[in-house]
Amino acid sequence: MSYLDELNQSQREAVESIYGPTMVIAGAGSGKTRVLTFRIAYMMEQGIDPFNVMALTFTNKAAKEMSERIGHIVGGGEAKNITMGTFHSVFSRILRYNADRLGYPSNFTIYDTQDSKSLLKDIIKELNLDDKVYKPGMVLGRISSAKNNLISADAYAQNAEILNEDNQSRRPELAKIYKTYVTRCFKAGAMDFDDLLFQTNVLLRDFPDVLHYYQQKFKYILVDEYQDTNYAQYLIVKKLAAVYENICVVGDDAQSIYSFRGANIQNILNFRKDYPDFKLFKLEQNYRSSKNIVEAANSIIAKNQDQIKKNVWTDNNEGAKIAVIRTLTDNEEGKVITNRIFDLKQGGVPSFNDFAILYRTNKQSRSFEEALRKLNIPYKIYGGLSFYQRKEIKDILAYFRLTTNPRDEEALKRVINYPRRGIGKTSIENIIIAANNYGVSMWDVISNTNQYPVALNTGTKTKLYEFTTMINSFTASLDKMNAYDLGQTIAKSSGILKELYNEKDKGPEEVERYQNIEELLAGLKEFTISQGDEGDSSLSEFMIDVALLTDADEDKGDEKNHVTLMTIHSSKGLEFPHVFLVGLEENLFPSQMALNSRTELEEERRLFYVALTRAKTTCSLSYATSRFIWGNLVSSEPSRFIDEIDPQYLNVETQQRGAGRSLSGRVQSFDKPFTGGLNKSLGTPAGSFKAVADINKSASSAASNKTTADLKVGFNVMHDRFGKGKVTKLEGDGADKKATIFFPHHGAKTVLLRFANLTVLED
Repeated sequence: MSYLDELNQSQREAVESIYGPTMVIAGAGSGKTRVLTFRIAYMMEQGIDPFNVMALTFTNKAAKEMSERIGHIVGGGEAKNITMGTFHSVFSRILRYNADRLGYPSNFTIYDTQDSKSLLKDIIKELNLDDKVYKPGMVLGRISSAKNNLISADAYAQNAEILNEDNQSRRPELAKIYKTYVTRCFKAGAMDFDDLLFQTNVLLRDFPDVLHYYQQKFKYILVDEYQDTNYAQYLIVKKLAAVYENICVVGDDAQSIYSFRGANIQNILNFRKDYPDFKLFKLEQNYRSSKNIVEAANSIIAKNQDQIKKNVWTDNNEGAKIAVIRTLTDNEEGKVITNRIFDLKQGGVPSFNDFAILYRTNKQSRSFEEALRKLNIPYKIYGGLSFYQRKEIKDILAYFRLTTNPRDEEALKRVINYPRRGIGKTSIENIIIAANNYGVSMWDVISNTNQYPVALNTGTKTKLYEFTTMINSFTASLDKMNAYDLGQTIAKSSGILKELYNEKDKGPEEVERYQNIEELLAGLKEFTISQGDEGDSSLSEFMIDVALLTDADEDKGDEKNHVTLMTIHSSKGLEFPHVFLVGLEENLFPSQMALNSRTELEEERRLFYVALTRAKTTCSLSYATSRFIWGNLVSSEPSRFIDEIDPQYLNVETQQRGAGRSLSGRVQSFDKPFTGGLNKSLGTPAGSFKAVADINKSASSAASNKTTADLKVGFNVMHDRFGKGKVTKLEGDGADKKATIFFPHHGAKTVLLRFANLTVLED
């Protein structure tokens, strides 16, 4: 049987249409990766030279998986001849090959976000600017936005509209910072992530022979997740495809959720204008989710005006309705969802890996972490500190970076006195001043203190000589030793291994730091072996791979048995049998910052659509009627997105807790026992609020007949979360009445009585 027989009719048509401009709109769970993979394999079977094919993805992991799958069909050797990878990885290699055209060394360093912020922090300090006004993160975001829109530092400084915006925001020096930042990066032989796209555009714009070469080389271009491309990426692809127009873009406008990174949904919406004779294929069959989930997702995304219409459908089972769970507080929400997961696992769900808790912002994870820990349920949070961002890893990578590019000033500043070698802060500042005065790199200064005089004593000059001699010895070994051997040499000779080994007995954190270095060296060994006899196993090549790793390349599907916690943005491209989408409240999701325009609101709705479509078997939506913000209990309302789902796909659960706000005007009573519709549909025991509402029995037995309406200063009360406390202050009337209560273990807390669920105790 041919591999093409595995495709449905729409998929097969998209695979076999290999010439001319093509757009494939792929609904969630519709098999777009398979279509891309099979399309490339089919192109090669039709005689197209793999050297003429470029496939652009958004993660290195996706590129690797596609290459392996193509290799299984047409042979691994031929598959390796395809230029395949992320925008940044593919174009960084083009830039390295042509770096001299732009005045950069071929071994230029790629600065990550931390490097860029560190450099900006130094620049802001040198310019005597207030770092509370010119926050490095904010400044970097402004520079990034400019680069993604192909606005150079010079153009920025000459743009009256931009300068006016900066003046109005009381940051008139942004143009100067941008210019200084670009100059310092260039002097250090470094590009940041945005430069990889910005400088590629410059290369193709200013050197017609280079553009012509790559237009002839890449006669067939495929772009995955086209809805997530920014202006710089769009323009590169458009230039390269201009001659042959054999361009295929795959994506889903309904899943465009990265405008904060510069993504422009208009790129996919306007494809038909760029290529009037384009062919359109729609992949509308969802193979992932139940009918209830698919139809619910369709009902909400239909509310968006800016979209390419499609009718996503599935042959899968009807499945359970989407559970809507109301809780009183965010802490209660954590307990209820955790109890639900526990019940489902006890009821037959094979693994904790089958569960995901998705939220709008990282800060929401706390209540779920606390609840999961109390029930000893294993979990893992994604989007935390990456392995390559840990201090000890950044330290040794700085040595690797210096070895490949001694002009890298951020790496130099990081390790010039680590491990400690007696080169003090004042000496380093004098070196920086000298480098700026002479217009050279810090490396130039410390390598030749006679040519570039700097205020240093003899002892410091000797230590600098020893340091530069060590780095030069590493550099001399770049072409003689593989990545593992040289990496191990650097780890030992630099003193990092000894430093961490000596700290190992201090505690578990120190042990972990030492083990992380061991893990990095193991990774170097694996890389060296994977390159084989014919590949490039140098440390330089390893550093290129590390510099281009993205958050999405972090392994989100390891085999350890745990519940997954992550933001919805991080979940894109993943799927789970059971999904809990939490914090469905106005001003949280949709975010309060996204309510200024229809465009922003529609992106939030697309984000909600992405979250729903991660679920295969069941999806639950939860919200709290009050949430602790900065220590205060603030009331909240259910998200409009719950209202926007067709009610026939929802199971609005009830609980024994008085009256609640209705959804879509439907009367919602809470006078029946809580019955977990989600659990019932799976044949497992229903959840209960017992664990949430459990109050210390000794305190409960002492409860008086008084209610909160009788509350007075001096009364003792019991709170679900904080335990026993004494009322110290009362203010407000009616629904707005508040009490300040002193809890021995938590201090003074101010609560709204209508939400606090207090039990008044006998004196």
